[in-house]
Amino acid sequence: MPDTSFDQPRIPVATYRLQFNADFGFSDARQIVSYLRELGISDLYASPCFRAQKGSRHGYDIIDPNALNPEVGSEEEYDALVAELHRCGMGQILDIVPNHMGIESPENLWWMDLLENGSSSPHADFFDVDWEPVKKELKNKVLSPILGDQYGAVLERGELVLRFEEGAFFLHYYDHCLPIRAKSSSAILTHRLEELEETLSAENPDYQELLSIDTALRNLPPPTEDDPKRIAERFREKEVVKRRLGALYSKSPEIRNFIDKNIALFNGAPGDAASFDLLDDLLRRQVYRLSHWRVATEEINYRRFFDINALAALRVENPQVFAATHRLIFRLIREGKVTGLRVDHLDGLYDPADYLGQLQRGCYLQRGLAALETAAGRSLSEAAEEEGRALLLSDWTERLSREPDFKPFYILGEKILLKGEKLPEEWPVFNTTGYEFANLVNGLFVRTGNARAFDALYDRFIRSTMNFSEIAYEKKKLVMQATMSGEINTLAHRLNAISEVNRHTRDFTLNSLIKALVEVIAFFPVYRTYIGADGVADRDRRYVEYAIARAKRTNPATDPSVFEFVRKVLLLELYAGAGERQRGEWLDFVRRFQQLSGPVTAKGVEDTAFYVYNRLVSLNEVGGSPDRFGLSLEAFHGQNIERGRSHPLALLATSTHDTKRGEDVRGRINVLSEIPEDFRTALARWRRLNKKKKTLVDGQPAPDPNEEYLLYQTLIGAWPPAPATAEEFAAFRQRIRDYMRKAVREAKVNSSWISPHEAYEEALLRFVDLLLREDPGNLFLADMEAFQVLTSRCGMLNALSQTLLKMTAPGIPDFYQGSELWDLSLVDPDNRRPVDFALRRRHLEELGKKEKEEGLLALARELGETMGDGRIKLFLIRQTLGFRSTRRRLFEEGSYLPLEVGGERADHVCAFARRRGETAVIVVAPRFFTRLIRSPGELPLGREVWENTCIVLPPGEEERYRNVLTGEISLSLRQEDLRVLPLSELLAAFPVALLEKI
Repeated sequence: MPDTSFDQPRIPVATYRLQFNADFGFSDARQIVSYLRELGISDLYASPCFRAQKGSRHGYDIIDPNALNPEVGSEEEYDALVAELHRCGMGQILDIVPNHMGIESPENLWWMDLLENGSSSPHADFFDVDWEPVKKELKNKVLSPILGDQYGAVLERGELVLRFEEGAFFLHYYDHCLPIRAKSSSAILTHRLEELEETLSAENPDYQELLSIDTALRNLPPPTEDDPKRIAERFREKEVVKRRLGALYSKSPEIRNFIDKNIALFNGAPGDAASFDLLDDLLRRQVYRLSHWRVATEEINYRRFFDINALAALRVENPQVFAATHRLIFRLIREGKVTGLRVDHLDGLYDPADYLGQLQRGCYLQRGLAALETAAGRSLSEAAEEEGRALLLSDWTERLSREPDFKPFYILGEKILLKGEKLPEEWPVFNTTGYEFANLVNGLFVRTGNARAFDALYDRFIRSTMNFSEIAYEKKKLVMQATMSGEINTLAHRLNAISEVNRHTRDFTLNSLIKALVEVIAFFPVYRTYIGADGVADRDRRYVEYAIARAKRTNPATDPSVFEFVRKVLLLELYAGAGERQRGEWLDFVRRFQQLSGPVTAKGVEDTAFYVYNRLVSLNEVGGSPDRFGLSLEAFHGQNIERGRSHPLALLATSTHDTKRGEDVRGRINVLSEIPEDFRTALARWRRLNKKKKTLVDGQPAPDPNEEYLLYQTLIGAWPPAPATAEEFAAFRQRIRDYMRKAVREAKVNSSWISPHEAYEEALLRFVDLLLREDPGNLFLADMEAFQVLTSRCGMLNALSQTLLKMTAPGIPDFYQGSELWDLSLVDPDNRRPVDFALRRRHLEELGKKEKEEGLLALARELGETMGDGRIKLFLIRQTLGFRSTRRRLFEEGSYLPLEVGGERADHVCAFARRRGETAVIVVAPRFFTRLIRSPGELPLGREVWENTCIVLPPGEEERYRNVLTGEISLSLRQEDLRVLPLSELLAAFPVALLEKI
């Protein structure tokens, strides 16, 4: 093997997530690379930039994984971005989407091919289509739920339009374009054939050519053909026919007029129902069955991403599909343009562990081939590449036998971990994308002792009592009933087929199996298990048995043997005498069950329950547990120690494109946990002030108390950080309107995405407008503005501590675009708003200039006095990441030691040390600021605040420390048998401290 480091992953110092779309492309990103480098970012973390549905704002609706998105930029522009990254010594982590594709664009050639050619399409196995579904009318068809109304109504309004394009017929429905199966187009070409014969005569060459084309069409093998030779013949001949027909149409005016008139006849005339019979008959012969989009709820027969009809799941477990969907990815890795990967939605994959193993092997192979090319000084010949490939694969196998956890490429998995759940140890990734850290660090700033007080004020305001576990259970069932019942029914039919094989289980009815599956999934304590051919891990066994036990206990009227049967299948406890075929069927069922439980949990909990249980909404975060009111210091330290041991290079996030609220919104709302009495009093006052602003809808005031409660917290969290202009406040009001409309639809209580209650939503939006009306008579607006001064101030301080903890705890800090200043975004699409990078670059340059002119300490003090503009957060990031880049091994390999805090304010400080050899740092992050400042204009600095509070140093620690953020030197003091660092000195000039031992 060549003497290179291709088998060593590039480990980032810090990553920065960019969202690419038509408004922010490769060229825009290139312009900010140097800014990111100066900020301390080592790796650009790119959203998916493959060819996506036109107008995509996020890039997850990919239509061609082997082409860059032209709306984001050309390959030349991408190469220029990469060149700039290389010039600055930076890498690129790329977000990839192996689970699904966007299918609403005719530019998705794989899906179009499937719609034209059915199960005989070369791409039929690319998508997870059930060609023999429960609904018999869909046998060998694909449900296409794209219509906005019932099929018959859409047809007879003339909204389905037949067209002839480049030798073939297509059906258009607004922006949708679907192919007409070649053989079925014979019906169009032979309609009114006698009239054409009279016009041209039977001997006319053009007429003869049309008959010949029709004969060729009629002789095409059907789309259900499974003989490879006949399939090849079909594909060859249909393309020949298209070329012939296109040429004939262009050449002969008579044929062109004939076809055009037939198309007009097939398209029908609105008001004449019978005129649509021709088109209706033609559509019945297609591989797809058009339907109203609501039909997908019960009859969908292709696996989707969650419940989104426009995103069809890929069967990436198929080696052919894996190879076809990763060509560009592997080329970019081989060319050194991509240095890390973020894998989207791992829980949707059939076998995540196997996929990740294949991905790591592919990355190793591509980097190895690139190393061979470098050693040779030229591109490899075909023979040399094959020889090198064989050598690398052999080396890969041997390496894994020696190092089972060998990970040559930096890969992160998008995976949500719940309630102590750990990432499967066998996954060859460096951990998740950081949701769990976001919840961990957020919980540190919630005053756990006030849980009961918050329960009481929440219950009193909404005039009800809510239990989050019960809500999550009910909402998961609602999702399975309202939007994913088709998937449940399909899974139940598979289970029914399994039960029929054995005489002890064949009497279970289909309805009983459906109910059992619904109950088990509703009680599942995690997103999914990872049971595979290798057996059942203890962790997965516990999850299954917990769900079964809860389902049994909650449904005493259901025969417990049904649940016991489900348990045995999920745990692969086959009956005596079962053979390999039965084992394969059971394993396939389990894997499909696992693929379904994750989306149900995501939709039922994240996207429904999180909008219903609003006690303290800063806790309602992806992967979070809103029923757990905050986190103890001991738990925070414990999880950091564990991560440092098991996944020291995991990504640490505080905001992502998936988070429900920006990190600084959560920081503000967390302040409420410190002041429950003040919040309770304010809520009562606001309710009284705003009572008359509500509108009665169906006899009830809108919004309801729970939505009103959510709105007040949202306003507190997202309120503009500085006096806003009329235009800026109008934009803020619109953002709140958009958020509240989304929130009530997600909650599915008074409205929903499937059945929007327009009158209710209008009343809700009117309420928002009246609350935020800029009018001297609007007492609420002035009251809210006054109230949020404290929460805003303390929220900023929370944010500084949280940001410091992210940059110094075990792991790799990740920053979401724009969050280096105050991040007051709400849920998507609000968090994809344009970022003012020019402002950020200007601030960063000014910080560098002022540091040189005034010194670090003076700059730090000045920033504390002007916190509202966010420069203090930018400064903190620049200083800490700059220091971290010079102490990489300390932060990547160093131990984590919680430090004892003593004195009056001990509970207000999180402190720990990172140590490697003689190198050490101490991190000091205060919290619970409402008790540390006497007025909102103050900072929690100096002796009057911290009194006798101090950090207790471990035995043998040195006396001198330099504050990386201010440049101050601190000396430890002896206190009886201990050495301590007084916080009155450490926090005299800046709200947080990062101390380097000197």
